[in-house]
Amino acid sequence: MGTAALLGAVLVGCGVQPTGVIGAGEPASGLTRGMRLYYASAAGLRAVPLIDQEVGDLAGVLKLLGQEPPEGLISLVRLGGYSATGSGTRVTVSIEGLYGGSGHDQGTGQVVCTLARAQSVLEPKVRADDVEVTLRPSEGAALGPYRCADFLNR
Repeated sequence: MGTAALLGAVLVGCGVQPTGVIGAGEPASGLTRGMRLYYASAAGLRAVPLIDQEVGDLAGVLKLLGQEPPEGLISLVRLGGYSATGSGTRVTVSIEGLYGGSGHDQGTGQVVCTLARAQSVLEPKVRADDVEVTLRPSEGAALGPYRCADFLNR
């Protein structure tokens, strides 16, 4: 008796009945849930989950991003004074003075991806993939709006 026939006999003997294909919807896509901070690495942006830390607003998330990153990662975020506000899929970061990033750099990506994730956690009906972040320095032109996907896999 072949392996497949033997396996089939064993399964039938245990009461397991064969079934057809069961549809389960679309495969999972997009960013996962939960607060994460994004850091730079040689391979691009990397998400690090926030464990055992409550964050109640977007400015608090940016403050955490300015702290020492985990080993092997780099934080390129250099913000002096700032405030961050969000409503629905829109987030705005007001920055005192000039912003040092070009808008297409990993530091900007850290800010955008971290705030997109935070906005989706703070407003659970909002998908992180849909959040658009605009940076508004008090000196110079506004940058964005950007989505996190603009910075991933670069």
